[in-house]
Amino acid sequence: MRCAVLGDPIAHSLSPVLHRAGYAAAGLDWAYEAVRVDEAGLPGFLAGLDDGWRGLSLTMPLKRAVLPLATRVGELARLAGAANTLVLVDGERHVDNTDLPGAMAAIAERYDGPLESVAVLGGGATAASIGLATVMLGAREVVVLARRPDRAAETVAAIAAHPSAPRVEARPLDDVPRADALVSTVPAEAQTPELVARWGAAPLVFEALYEPWPTPLARAASLGGAALVSGLDLLVHQAALQFTAFTGLAAPLASMRAAGEAALAERG
Repeated sequence: MRCAVLGDPIAHSLSPVLHRAGYAAAGLDWAYEAVRVDEAGLPGFLAGLDDGWRGLSLTMPLKRAVLPLATRVGELARLAGAANTLVLVDGERHVDNTDLPGAMAAIAERYDGPLESVAVLGGGATAASIGLATVMLGAREVVVLARRPDRAAETVAAIAAHPSAPRVEARPLDDVPRADALVSTVPAEAQTPELVARWGAAPLVFEALYEPWPTPLARAASLGGAALVSGLDLLVHQAALQFTAFTGLAAPLASMRAAGEAALAERG
């Protein structure tokens, strides 16, 4: 069977490394590749898939664009307003979101402190999924910080729609609300010394990036003794859930994580 990760850009993705390691550990003769596809090209790519294809991982900028192209939208994808997983079932396209439960698992693995208030840097689909994950772990207040708060409206609406009715608002990026945790989905080059200094005391830092590593925020968190959840933690846990969705088998999480760590080490 064939699987792939789609996005634009996509050459940097570690998903092929993780999924191939999972297939090898499970004894599956499956293929997994990275394919550059943008929003305009997504409908045509999906239309061209034959019976040899089983599943797709979706990254920027496709997580929201795929929803109207799906036959069935899972509960978590509907909640987040974004899907990162597409499974082909009897000619139908079933989409869901493993970023959200993957983020929950990654946080639980690294942190057991209070999580009542959260600040999220960035307002895209990943910010929505991780923000919702913190709400599902007990957060009652989420502040989304963005250069253009008006452009974070979809993310704010997605988090606010959770049944627990958390308090959610968007503020400028230079605001500093009280928070038990900081979630960063902004590029490393946007992590200025001023921004890093503002968040030096956060007990938990969730850095959604895994390359370059460490980012300025991740480095400061480590030096300051904060609990640190990395983009690789998120990638491994969400990929393990995708592996199971694609294959129907329990994911070999340790093998997938080891492969990801080795690949990042090789990149330097």
